Amino acid sequence: MLKETKKKKQTFFEFIKSFIEERKNIKSDGTIKAYQNILNCLKNYCEEKKCKLDFEDIDLTFYNSFVNYLTNDLKMAQNTIGNKIKNLKVIMNEASDRGLNKNLEFKNKKFKKVSEDNDKIYLNTAELQQIYSKDLSNIKHLERVRDLFVLGCYTGLRFSDFTQIVKENILEGNKIKIRTQKTNELVVIPVHPFVKEILEKYDGNIPAPISNQKMNEFLKKVGEEAEIKEMIMSSITRGGIMERNTTEKYNLITTHTARRSFATNLYLADVPAITIMKITGHKTDKSFLRYIRISQEENANKLLNHPFFN
Repeated sequence: MLKETKKKKQTFFEFIKSFIEERKNIKSDGTIKAYQNILNCLKNYCEEKKCKLDFEDIDLTFYNSFVNYLTNDLKMAQNTIGNKIKNLKVIMNEASDRGLNKNLEFKNKKFKKVSEDNDKIYLNTAELQQIYSKDLSNIKHLERVRDLFVLGCYTGLRFSDFTQIVKENILEGNKIKIRTQKTNELVVIPVHPFVKEILEKYDGNIPAPISNQKMNEFLKKVGEEAEIKEMIMSSITRGGIMERNTTEKYNLITTHTARRSFATNLYLADVPAITIMKITGHKTDKSFLRYIRISQEENANKLLNHPFFN
């Protein structure tokens, strides 16, 4: 009788590769790229440190060494490091669920995703009106990018979702019903007048999407054309050093500014947070409130209309 061959256990790096392959058809390109980035980072770390990594090596000693490598050797921004740690924890959790990993030190509270509030902007309704009303008919590629961006600003959808809207997503002409790519949630969003005009302009078929990176590049040109030129001071910790910079607001516009603008403008309009979260898909107040970008003055103006101050 033939002996049954014992299945060889996957190594740490073999598992990450298979983990990425399995998700290629169910996760966005951005998420797959992030998983590939952490894989490449871990491989480069092993080469630099002349070490090997397997599941049992992912402990607090590794964590401190890896964060130090990303901070001081690669001079990465703090939030970039935090996202790499977050994705490593996702991978370790999956390996643990499958019984491939018995080392749970990655769940230690000290094995944490580092982050900082880096002054990300939002666009208020006046600025969005400025952008939407700007005549870009003589610069067609910017006009299409602007229209896509405005769709995002008034639906609260991520780039991966607002660039995929089709006629079938429009219900009764006044609602958008779509299943989100990142969280696989079904959301229903009222159609704002700007969104209705854009959908009619393209006969229900939105402009062909371009890459996130290219759209971010063009959005800065859209913002410049629309004269979104308020001077903004921004800060970021890179390589362990705080960098401060002052720049015109249009230089800070990205595709994700759309989602942040949607949440903040609805919040300022006194729409209940729970109602906004039904659309944005945030599960906790803490994660939702990170999207709310209002100045001290805007906060005071909001309170002026509260019964307590009247």
